[in-house]
Amino acid sequence: MTPTPWFVQDGAREWGCPAPDGGAFEFHRGLAGYAPTPLVSLPSLAAELGVAHLAIKDESQRFDLRAFKFLGASWAIERAMQERGDAPTVLVTATDGNHGRAVARSAKLRGLPARIYIPTGVPDVVVARILAEGAQLTVVDGDYDEAVRVAAADAESSEDGLLVQDTAWPGYEQIPQWIVDGYETLFREVDDQLGALTPSLVSVPIGVGSLAQATIAHYRSATVRPRLLGVEPETAACVIASLAAGELTSVPTEHTIMNGLNCGTPSLLAWPYLQHGLDAAIGVSDDEAAVTLKLLAEAGVGTGPTGAASFAGLQAVLTDPEKRAALGIEDDAVVVVLNT
Repeated sequence: MTPTPWFVQDGAREWGCPAPDGGAFEFHRGLAGYAPTPLVSLPSLAAELGVAHLAIKDESQRFDLRAFKFLGASWAIERAMQERGDAPTVLVTATDGNHGRAVARSAKLRGLPARIYIPTGVPDVVVARILAEGAQLTVVDGDYDEAVRVAAADAESSEDGLLVQDTAWPGYEQIPQWIVDGYETLFREVDDQLGALTPSLVSVPIGVGSLAQATIAHYRSATVRPRLLGVEPETAACVIASLAAGELTSVPTEHTIMNGLNCGTPSLLAWPYLQHGLDAAIGVSDDEAAVTLKLLAEAGVGTGPTGAASFAGLQAVLTDPEKRAALGIEDDAVVVVLNT
């Protein structure tokens, strides 16, 4: 049996970083249809996992897009358009899921065209949702990283193209940072919803690492310092490979039902946060994600395989005495899971 991808490190809770830009929160609250997504308490599952309190931040109810990605895309596009003014603009991005739909929706709301590139193997339902937003969609013969390369080349060769990508590389960092800043809204909501409770552990899914970066930026710039667990598909465990190598590392990927996390290279912008501020990362299998999907549905939480990954990883850690001890999780822990 292949060992579960797993990495744990000391000192992450002592690492600090600047506080995120709070402008996104006010921007999102001014959008039509905005409402905080629920933080759902699951006492029966908390008891099963041996913790005092377990809550899931249910991003399946974010606007009508069923995903957190709109928070980042909408804020980044707002900031970029403030700088571009009235210049003709076509929004361009690559995606394996919800980010592309978020960019397409932002384009539609602003009356702008959008060109979206997807890798082969993206489910038909994802394709249909992007097309329903009115975007032009192109399937790239390759994986997610190849789709990103094609989208970047398109935007660079087009006079009016604006690349809105949620991963960074040398020379392309500002818009990915604005996307990460947009996710701060989610954590402002969590803080309000927890009230007097203090989180002991937060479990977050990892694709290229932008949401994980936002998680780390929020909690490593605050007085509350929970342990932070990143979860990725075992077939696309690029962050675990990078942490183990001590440097940014790419890995080959395979098909996974967690298509929104099927990324082979961490974001350059996210990497310093992941390297220093993440307590642990674990890889989960498609079978584990499928079982968790059913478990959450029975508990009344709607999600897909990508959204279920963070709970699958949490479950794998809390039911393994060695991994649980490595993170120092006691039976009085307050746990927050991000269901994206």
